[in-house]
Amino acid sequence: MEELQLLIDLHKGAHRQGPGGDEATKKALDLATIDHDTPLKIADIGCGTGASTLILARLLNARITAVDFLQEFLDVLKRRAEIEGVSRKIVPLCCSMESLPFEDEEFDVIWSEGAIYNIGFKKGVTDWNRYLKPAGLLVVSEISWITKTRPAEIQEYWESEYPEIDLASSKMRILEENGYSPIGYFVLPEHCWLDNYYRPLQDSFKAFLERNGKSQAARAIIEAESRERELYEKYKSYYSYGFYMAKKLGE
Repeated sequence: MEELQLLIDLHKGAHRQGPGGDEATKKALDLATIDHDTPLKIADIGCGTGASTLILARLLNARITAVDFLQEFLDVLKRRAEIEGVSRKIVPLCCSMESLPFEDEEFDVIWSEGAIYNIGFKKGVTDWNRYLKPAGLLVVSEISWITKTRPAEIQEYWESEYPEIDLASSKMRILEENGYSPIGYFVLPEHCWLDNYYRPLQDSFKAFLERNGKSQAARAIIEAESRERELYEKYKSYYSYGFYMAKKLGE
């Protein structure tokens, strides 16, 4: 529990809790051909402090259920939504993505940036299918290999951290085998990792350590985060987050 609270403390002040970017979110909207004027019902699953949620709220005529299992993150999202004047469009929901209280065929769009790994890509796209209306859209980002082969060091690291990491072709096949038709894909560029995530996070390390008495547990978290960044800078040509867009089969 101490580790979880430390991770919450480290990440809740960040604009993003993982790699991504406003322009990437907008690009995914465009590739998914989501109409900005049509009234939509959207679930943003694993929303964190709401980087993607707020963009969706600003750009779309939508009612967005923003799901995260950490109330601390949702509290930040609520404050940000109020500041941006979009709080009326957003309904925060604190629950696990494994036990969502949704009705069948409730949503036009299910969105999830950098979070589906918490449940696993295959389980997530399979379980969430029933919550989408026929021809509804699934838009998720998922860490993926972008080359067929890669050095053993990074292969072993990510297979230990997330055994479901795989090529985009394998992710597409999972979508096709579980009730979807893929309609778009792109890879997050380097600045979405370094400028939008790792560098702001690194800038927060000193204050984080001070707040937590420079404890051994806090230092261990910093070491792990720093190790992940070092590996990305060394091996960024072999992996990234892939953005996957798919339509639920059905009229």
